[in-house]
Amino acid sequence: MEIINPESTLMITPSEVIEYLFCPRFIYFMNCLNIPQHEELRYKVQKGRAMHEKRERENTEYLRKRIGCTRKEISVYLASPLIRVRGVVDEILFFGEDTASPLDYKYTEYAEYLFQTFKVQSVLYAMLIKEIYKKTVNKGYVCYTRGGSKLKEIVYLESDFKNAKEILDEIFKIILTGYYPRKASSRNRCADCCYKNICI
Repeated sequence: MEIINPESTLMITPSEVIEYLFCPRFIYFMNCLNIPQHEELRYKVQKGRAMHEKRERENTEYLRKRIGCTRKEISVYLASPLIRVRGVVDEILFFGEDTASPLDYKYTEYAEYLFQTFKVQSVLYAMLIKEIYKKTVNKGYVCYTRGGSKLKEIVYLESDFKNAKEILDEIFKIILTGYYPRKASSRNRCADCCYKNICI
């Protein structure tokens, strides 16, 4: 039986999927032309990283206990050649022996509306946890850290997993064939884009 080395397999991160959802051309510029976006210079990225470091030092057990979590793992690196995704999930929450959920921290205020990017990212982590840990993953959580920590539950549907797989197929089509995808659906997204001067 051939053993596949995950590090030698072409994979993308949930962050790259988020960039694709913001504008498909991010994938083309980053992965086909190898032009970095230098996201480390952006304020929200820096703030988000600082927030992740802070929450690892603070006690947020009350959030987990409220939803019945019995055990957790923090900052877990997951990679799957089958799914073609690799990344670090903020936390994996375990509920008894057979069920687990991803938890992701967001440096933003709580909103009743769940952004598509947040949901797809959560679904990708759920897919990785299901495969690697062999657990049932029916829901995930997002913790909004601005204005106090608030937790939002995401209940997964089969259509969510199907949609995530279709998005991955589109991304790998761009990477493997090098075709130039459409622009973002909204022109407003172009104003703050690091690629706006070379995107035509």
